[in-house]
Amino acid sequence: MDLKKIKAPTTTITYDLDKLEKDTGNVYESLVILGRRADQIATEIKEELSKKLEEFASYTTDNLEEVFENREQIEISRFYERLPKPTAIAIQEFMEGRLRWRKPRRQQRRRS
Repeated sequence: MDLKKIKAPTTTITYDLDKLEKDTGNVYESLVILGRRADQIATEIKEELSKKLEEFASYTTDNLEEVFENREQIEISRFYERLPKPTAIAIQEFMEGRLRWRKPRRQQRRRS
């Protein structure tokens, strides 16, 4: 995911429920899809941030009182703080038609 190209809003926006349920026919099903996608996005962002910050990890415990201020690390953290929330990204993808989902087949129970 290219986080620099995300156009999702960073502030709260009111969405029309009719537009949310247009593709699925059910607003609750749309919300489940959005919630699952938001969880995926949050996991991706967290893993990417962890990898970038791991480069700055110091495993030496020579002097615990010293505090190293690393400008690059601060800038990376600020970039991720300014990103839109995963839910906003998921809604944006959903509204633009960039999400794919499928319904699991329901198995019928046999009566004995």
